[in-house]
Amino acid sequence: MEVYVLGCGGMMPLPGRHLTSVLVRRDGELLLFDCGESTQVSLKRLNLKWKKISTIFISHTHADHVTGLPGILMLSAQVDRDEPLTIIGPKKIRDYIESSINVLDMYINYEIIIKELDEPEKPGIVWENDEYYVKSFPLDHSKVCVGYTLIEKERPGEFFPEKARELSVPVGPMWSKLQSGESVCLEDGTEILPSQVMGNMRKGRKFSFVTDTAYLPSIAPEISNSDLLICEGMFEEALIDSAREKKHMTSKQAAKIAKDGRVKQLGLIHFSPRYVERDLQRLLTEAQTVFKNTILTRDRMCFNLPYED
Repeated sequence: MEVYVLGCGGMMPLPGRHLTSVLVRRDGELLLFDCGESTQVSLKRLNLKWKKISTIFISHTHADHVTGLPGILMLSAQVDRDEPLTIIGPKKIRDYIESSINVLDMYINYEIIIKELDEPEKPGIVWENDEYYVKSFPLDHSKVCVGYTLIEKERPGEFFPEKARELSVPVGPMWSKLQSGESVCLEDGTEILPSQVMGNMRKGRKFSFVTDTAYLPSIAPEISNSDLLICEGMFEEALIDSAREKKHMTSKQAAKIAKDGRVKQLGLIHFSPRYVERDLQRLLTEAQTVFKNTILTRDRMCFNLPYED
């Protein structure tokens, strides 16, 4: 699993700082979290195949998180897309997409599935398949906004060939069945269970995405034990009153969430345009006083999230 920060800025794009967008690549599938202006630029520069984007998760419908969507929709019609594109987000995301298509007279030759969250004020699973699921949970912003966590389901334990041989299981299809969790029957009628040749189930990975929001203690249990938390740290602590008023967080508050949630790594994102590059170090320094393993994200930065085992 790889996580790409396509844009790390908030409010307005700056030279070298596109608006908020994060892409997860998992076994060849691409999942997009928010789609700020210039998302296409980073996709192109990273040579990521946007036709592989299967699902887009939108936190809220403020312009700096959705203005890249029309371009993605139009671009996807130019690359022989066969699979549907699913877009998930709070109410009004359907109005925004459909009005953009109509006003811009877009040529769309693939299926777009729009899923609006019925109860964004409640945590819940919004997407699921056999290998992972995505949960949303409520945030506190000036309009309805949610965070997301991508959680991989447990994987089968390690297969031990020597144990299979000791039990006289022939190499071939029976080994594959055991590895996929099926029991097999030998020629003499002996039943072999997967547990006899497999180790314990192995933990999957977890990625969390949080922006835009005032500080909420309830965020920590939702993002707990994440391998990576990408979280807004829009202001320094000296501007905490402004952060409260605008319903955003300081970098130090983001670090407290990371610490309370026992995450492995925190990447700060959605920086206020008031901070030029040299000023961002203050945000990092303040966050690291609370949670040491914090970094400032940059456009096109990549995080590799390996399995623990």
